[in-house]
Amino acid sequence: MTHSTTPGFIRTADGVDLFYRDWSTGAPVLFVGGWSLPSDAWNYQMLALSRQGLRCVAFDRRGHGRSSDPGKGYDFDTLAGDLAAVIDTLDLHGVTLVAHSMGCNEVVRYLSRFGSARVARIVLMGPMTPMIMRADDNPEGLDGALFELFREQQLNRDFPRWIDENALPFLTPDASPGMIRWLRQMALACSHKALHDCHVAVEHADMRAELARVQVPALIIAGALDVSAPLALTAQPTAGLIKGARLAVYDDAAHGMFVTHAERVNADLMEFIGAGVR
Repeated sequence: MTHSTTPGFIRTADGVDLFYRDWSTGAPVLFVGGWSLPSDAWNYQMLALSRQGLRCVAFDRRGHGRSSDPGKGYDFDTLAGDLAAVIDTLDLHGVTLVAHSMGCNEVVRYLSRFGSARVARIVLMGPMTPMIMRADDNPEGLDGALFELFREQQLNRDFPRWIDENALPFLTPDASPGMIRWLRQMALACSHKALHDCHVAVEHADMRAELARVQVPALIIAGALDVSAPLALTAQPTAGLIKGARLAVYDDAAHGMFVTHAERVNADLMEFIGAGVR
């Protein structure tokens, strides 16, 4: 059972308070952020779409932004339950779920656990699905040792330095210093426990079977220059597993296309959502 405790917060069944923002009215669009990023990261989508007559909702994942930091619950079953708490508490129906990076895993797991009765369509942006880690039946995946190396040598030693060194690969060479500082500030405000455990969850996720069961319209947006979620390992097989999915590849975009290519992203979102609500 979930309920809203104070304005702007939703309390989950295990007592975690999730901060959310809810702008405008109309057909609902719910945004799910990527690893280390709170709801603020969706500012350029939420304002643009709410001005076009859509109700835009976003929330901070547990351990992110203004939400509680319970020190646990960073597995995808629990995170999908948090997403369900937001949808149920706000009584969203016919919602478009828009996710970035690891948020895509949460959306897919939500559909697996709770079904699509409230969901009209999904948008997966720079997805980390279907499976990142190498295995006998996933030979193109990344060596698990690389994930452990990142956590021990970078995340747990000098995360600010890692952000500084990887900001431009996340964005584009012409990204402004202010944009870089803004994203850096949001990531550094995230719970270190959340960063660690969410990274482990992404490493071990295998959503191939779940993606094949998705039955709502899906748009996959990917950057051809994405080094965080290489196109051939993530977006392309994800689109191939979802029946009827549309794949939009931005040739000059990397992982942070929601800020570097905001106008194009917003236009694609409006086209995809609008085609279903007219």
